Amino acid sequence: MRTVAGLRCWTRALLACGAVCVALVLAISDQAHAQVTPPPPGSSAASSPSAPPSAAPVAEPLPGLVGAVHLPRDLSPWSMFASADIIVQAVMIGLAFASVVTWTIWLAKSVELLLARRRLRAALSAISEERSLAGAAARVGSGRSIVASFIIAAAHELQLSADVATREGIKERVASRLVRLEAAAARDMNKGTGLLATIGSTAPFVGLFGTVWGIMNSFIGISKAQTTNLAVVAPGIAEALLATAIGLFAAIPAVIIYNQFARWIGGYKGLLGDASAEVQRLVSRDLDRGIATRGLARAAE
Repeated sequence: MRTVAGLRCWTRALLACGAVCVALVLAISDQAHAQVTPPPPGSSAASSPSAPPSAAPVAEPLPGLVGAVHLPRDLSPWSMFASADIIVQAVMIGLAFASVVTWTIWLAKSVELLLARRRLRAALSAISEERSLAGAAARVGSGRSIVASFIIAAAHELQLSADVATREGIKERVASRLVRLEAAAARDMNKGTGLLATIGSTAPFVGLFGTVWGIMNSFIGISKAQTTNLAVVAPGIAEALLATAIGLFAAIPAVIIYNQFARWIGGYKGLLGDASAEVQRLVSRDLDRGIATRGLARAAE
C-alpha cells in the first residue's frame, strides 16, 4: 500500500513538472514566432514615400534569433549527458547505479528463492511420508536445510523435556521453537527487498530533482543570452527530461520486482508453515506412542 501511494504521489509530481515544461516551451515558441512575424504590407512604403523603388531593405538578423546552422544537431542521450550540469550528471549516474543494483538483486534473489523453494518442497515431500520424527531425521539428514533445523529443534526440545510428564506443554514448547525458526528464515529471505522498495519510491523524486535543476539552468541560460529562442532553451530542457526518464527507468522495474518477490516470499512462508506443521504432527505422533525422547534426539543428531 505504501508503494502504491508513493507511485501516485510521484506520478502527480511528474505530471505537474511536465505541464510546466510544456507551458514554458509553448510560451517561448509563441514569443519567437512573434519576433519573426513580418510587418504588414504597405507599412514600409507609407513610412518612406520618397525612397526609390530599387532600394530594397536589407534583411538584418534579429538579435533574438539563431540561424538553422547554429541549432544543436546531436541530442542523443550520451551528448545530453556529456553537456549536462555536474549536478544533473551526478543524478543520472546515481540513478543508473540504482538500476544496476535493482537488476543485480533480481538475479541473485530469484536464484536464491528458486533453489530454496525447490529444496523445501523436496524435504516436505520426504518427511510427509514418514511416521516418526526419527525416520524424518534419517530421511532429511543433518544438513543446513530449514526442515533439518526444524527436526533438530524439535528433538532438542524433546530431550530437554524428557522428565516432564505433561505432553501438551512439550507440544507448545516445540511449536514455539519452530515459530521462531520460521520467522528467522523469512527474515533471511526478505533481505535485499527493502532496497528495492527504497529505489522504487525515491528514484522518481531524484530524477525530478535533476529535472528541476536542468530547467533552472535553462532559465539562467535565457537570462544570460538575452533571448527566448528554443535553440537556447531546448538542450537544457532535454537534459532535464532525460534525468526524469532515467529515474523512471530505475523506479518502475524496482516496483515490479519488489511486488513479484513479495508474492514469491509469501509462497515460501506458506511452505515453511507446512513444514513446521508436519514436524509438529510427527512430534505429537511420537508422544502419543510413548517413544523415548532420548532416542529421538539421538536420531536427529
